[in-house]
Amino acid sequence: MPERRYRVLIVCTHPVQYASGSFRLMARHPELEILVVYCTLQGAEPGFDREFGIEVAWDVPQLDRYPWVLVPPKIVKPRLGSFWGLVNPGLWKLIRDGNFDAVFVFGHQYLSCWIAILATKLSRSALIMSCDATALTPQDGRNWKVPLKKFLLPRIFGLAEAVCAGSTGSVNLLESLAVRKERIILSPGTTDNSYFERTARQASRSELRRSWNLPPEAPVVLFCGKLQSWKRPQDLLEAFARAGMPGAYLLYVGDGPMRSQLEATAEHLRVGERVRFLGFLNQSKIPGAYVASDVLVLPSDYETFGMVVSEAMACGLPSIVSDGVGARFDLINGHGTGIVYPAGNVDSLASILRKLLPDGERLQRMGEAARIRMQTWSPKEKMDSLLRAIETAVEQRQGSARP
Repeated sequence: MPERRYRVLIVCTHPVQYASGSFRLMARHPELEILVVYCTLQGAEPGFDREFGIEVAWDVPQLDRYPWVLVPPKIVKPRLGSFWGLVNPGLWKLIRDGNFDAVFVFGHQYLSCWIAILATKLSRSALIMSCDATALTPQDGRNWKVPLKKFLLPRIFGLAEAVCAGSTGSVNLLESLAVRKERIILSPGTTDNSYFERTARQASRSELRRSWNLPPEAPVVLFCGKLQSWKRPQDLLEAFARAGMPGAYLLYVGDGPMRSQLEATAEHLRVGERVRFLGFLNQSKIPGAYVASDVLVLPSDYETFGMVVSEAMACGLPSIVSDGVGARFDLINGHGTGIVYPAGNVDSLASILRKLLPDGERLQRMGEAARIRMQTWSPKEKMDSLLRAIETAVEQRQGSARP
């Protein structure tokens, strides 16, 4: 038996499929007794996704095999994306009366997060926060926010006894904000590698290509994500056309407000017959898209991490990512698993596609390197980091409480 067992409360705005795997691991760990509390069940229940622009019901379980509760919101329609969209005063009593060793609060962008943060600071519990950002540049392009972030973020993260950083880029950002190094824990942004590996092995590349009208031997480039302007799917389409590869195909998996524009642009660029728009694919179908493709491209202006890169690499698919993608720090740079290019530079992306797509042997080497890299960027490393964050936070809290 372990020397001690930590009681940990995990405060989440809503269920996210990527986090559920970590919660299941924590629930089985002999040194932990966890409880996950949700402010809304949006994400686990069918609902309209504003970014996809369609009704979404995920086909993978998100609420099984770990203890959780819902603290009822005090507004009729909780809304993600707005500070006032989550108001859950019940968090205060749960934390103040819970006698937890540590409280994870994922986020600080909602009123409910601050209820949890303040309740934790006024209790004997240690506070753990998370940071996935790698830069201060706001996604909406409003640069007046940068000096405000420089002022506020050191004070916000300074409240925590430990901060889980989702990538080396996040570690670098936190250090630049003068967050104490001993309180920063690299906590890998991971997916369920074994699920993607297993599902990929079971998929038939030839059958998938046949079903999507893709030639069996053609190089296939994949975009997987929401078709929104900040993900720059139009850059990939233009680069694909400029690359001048008449035997190559481009696969878009995902939906969103830019779909009709992209379809029209593909016709205008005279590549429409080699571009496939599959629309939204549920989680159980996504591995098939990786199996059917030869390289993933994520051209986003800014992506805190880019979990799609982790998924693709677990399936043995290399990636081309922009320098706005956080995953580049730990999964691409120096690992031979992909290529990084400047965000928005269509000519650079076209040149990479032109050189890489005909080189099947190089693509295979990169894909194998990707699969190997994910062996040490996995749920195990995630679990180890979370336990280290708990131990660090509790030690820091006990140290500060001594007279």
